[in-house]
Amino acid sequence: MSGAARRDRRLRFDGWIAGAGTASGTRLVVGYWPRSPWGPFADVMVEATDGRRELLAPTAQVADFVAGTYSFDTVTHCPVTVEPGPAAWRVSAGPLRLRLTTGRRDPLGHLLRAVPRRVAAAPAWAAVCDLPARLLMPGVRTRGSAGGGRREWYAALDHRPLTAVDATWDGADLGALRPVDPPVRFGFGSVPRGPSLTRVVSTVELPAADLARTQNLNRST
Repeated sequence: MSGAARRDRRLRFDGWIAGAGTASGTRLVVGYWPRSPWGPFADVMVEATDGRRELLAPTAQVADFVAGTYSFDTVTHCPVTVEPGPAAWRVSAGPLRLRLTTGRRDPLGHLLRAVPRRVAAAPAWAAVCDLPARLLMPGVRTRGSAGGGRREWYAALDHRPLTAVDATWDGADLGALRPVDPPVRFGFGSVPRGPSLTRVVSTVELPAADLARTQNLNRST
């Protein structure tokens, strides 16, 4: 297959991923995507103390794609809003209310920002970074096989630690900030164990049959 044909099957999502654990044992992964094939959107992946995995997604289109790429026990359609700020991010998604306090850019963030964006966003660079990422941050991977025969690459462009969390689920307090431990089990890799906000470009390569189905879904929405 030609390189051009492969590129035609790739969808790119440009934004941020926040990962945080809580004292209750609930672990949260927020995706905020100002640039995507379908315009801006946000979604939240939740793994409860008992291991139940839930996706909170704003539209059927987003839910279909994300649930086809990752694994969940429950998919919930609900409005998902993210309000990014210089000191804190606010998230509202169905039963979840979340405030994430961000720290200053750490040495890893400065290192990632030094890599030219065109290089950092390339799948080849994600492949190069996969082994170092695994060694430095157990559970983290920058490439792998996703659901439905899809392949995915993550390119990190910036990194900031999270210093506090205020989270409730149906009004119940989820507790103070904790590491993401055990790792979340939505896909081939977890977010970093240390709670963090990471600037990323995610590239998903679809099988040919899956591409046709996704294009039909795009035309129907």
